[in-house]
Amino acid sequence: MVEPLSKPIMAGIDRQHPLPIYYQLKELLREKIATGVWKPGELVPSERELSESYDISRMTARQALNELVSEGLVYREQGRGTFVAEPKLVQRLSRLTGYTDDMRERALRPSSRVLRLEMVEAPLHVAAMLRIQAGAPVVLLERLRLADEIPMAVETSQLHFNGMEGLLQEDFARNSLYNVLTTKYDITPARAEQQIEAARCDQHRQGALQVEVGAPVLHTTRVTFDQRDRPFEYADSVYRGDRYIFHVELT
Repeated sequence: MVEPLSKPIMAGIDRQHPLPIYYQLKELLREKIATGVWKPGELVPSERELSESYDISRMTARQALNELVSEGLVYREQGRGTFVAEPKLVQRLSRLTGYTDDMRERALRPSSRVLRLEMVEAPLHVAAMLRIQAGAPVVLLERLRLADEIPMAVETSQLHFNGMEGLLQEDFARNSLYNVLTTKYDITPARAEQQIEAARCDQHRQGALQVEVGAPVLHTTRVTFDQRDRPFEYADSVYRGDRYIFHVELT
């Protein structure tokens, strides 16, 4: 059960403060989540309970909860209430790393399920990014990426380099793509150009990610270059919007 809220007003609501009351309440609730007072999966007090505990209107309580839902800190289930969401994973974009290393740095158990691994013809936009002819052969590797068995992303890589057909014999459910490229093909990922946009999940990825069609996702496209500054990978990935944050440090 969720720990009962403290006494009204004295717990942190300041009616003389210029910040709106709903915002003050939202920050109080956010702190309970951040400090672990409320743990993932636990039920959050209802609008009525918040209203009575803090001596505020139910509309104000509803607005605070709506903000937390929008930020992905809590989620609603019809007929059951509002619950604390699992914390989002933060991926820093200041350096080029693979998914496996990212998850291990966070003490999570990474795993992959190979959805497709085959040779295909490069579409026009992929060919342009990889600087090859449209229709040239590329290896398509589509994987569901998980952390502690929770689906996080569907990553689709299209790769082109000499000897690429050898990738078809690899077990990418167990092996890291970048480790295989570095150790077996003398291809070291050196830099990448990446774009990120907000999107909605389509039917193709909905089942694998275990979200509803139209759920918010982060859609990324990336061209990766090797140590000789040659593009070898075009990656098109979809990350769950409720589980992922991309962090960029600007100087």
